[in-house]
Amino acid sequence: MSGYDSSDDDDDVVLLVCVMDSVIRKIRRQSRIPKHVSSFSGHEKMCELITGHEGLLLEHIRMNRYCFHRLVTLFTVQNRLQETHTLTVQDQLMMFLTMVAHGDSNRRTSYEWKHSGETVSRYIDTISSHLVQLASRFIVPPDFDDVSTVIAENRRFFPYFQGCVGAIDGTHIPCVVDADVAAAYRNRKGFTSQNVMAVVDFDMKFTYLVAGWEGSCHDARVLNVATSNPAFMFPYAPEGKYYLVDAGYKNKPGFLAPFRGQNYHLHDRRREDGDRRKEMFNYQHASLRNVIERTFGVWKSRFRILRGIPRYPLEKRRDIDPFR
Repeated sequence: MSGYDSSDDDDDVVLLVCVMDSVIRKIRRQSRIPKHVSSFSGHEKMCELITGHEGLLLEHIRMNRYCFHRLVTLFTVQNRLQETHTLTVQDQLMMFLTMVAHGDSNRRTSYEWKHSGETVSRYIDTISSHLVQLASRFIVPPDFDDVSTVIAENRRFFPYFQGCVGAIDGTHIPCVVDADVAAAYRNRKGFTSQNVMAVVDFDMKFTYLVAGWEGSCHDARVLNVATSNPAFMFPYAPEGKYYLVDAGYKNKPGFLAPFRGQNYHLHDRRREDGDRRKEMFNYQHASLRNVIERTFGVWKSRFRILRGIPRYPLEKRRDIDPFR
């Protein structure tokens, strides 16, 4: 009499499991619910914004219709972006501008535009890289021979500041970095950031900008490196011209800082101590240099991505900010 063979039962169990797994997979495929099913596509949304009220477009991408069409033309003529079967050039730029204007995450942008996260990430990378290449076309040194009307038409500033061509300061942009370098990027307020140094004129236009420095780096060091290293292409002011800087910077040719140890801001002037002449100079200096603080405020309000801490690598964030 032959013995009992348990291997036959094992084979039957394995076969049954395989059949059940195949049936379950088939049922799941048949009942799968598509992720992007909204009838209102990203392209339709873009068309509605372009053809609708201009105020709505301005609120949505922080740019009016004329500027948006100019940007589309620039990217198209220079062959920086190509239309695909799913996204036009207008769609690609609208998606990018929406993300930086509102600080949207990849997941939210993917949902709004009905495209995968990989597609969104790829176009964000591409457009931010091209904007960095175009930065030198829009961020240009000031006209050193010109005296700003803000100075020339104000008796508080003219002729005392007629040689001033702009203001310099740094600002911190929150960022996410690897744990091994987090200490270097942690600023004095306790969060990780990159230190961005900018030069602006009195029309609130950027004339120079350098990004990517660690948050713990002092503003003065960023300026010293930018002015001493030719690779940074800093726009030096000619003789007789200068930039306004705050008390954190060194007072030297080309850079005018306020008197130290004296009252500087308006609320400080109520104090009785201090040299009145130096105090008056500091007050006028602060009033004129305030243009860079206002510029930073408008910049961060217009592009909300600069105020939060989105999960983008530092290299990509440096390109977005927004322009190096």
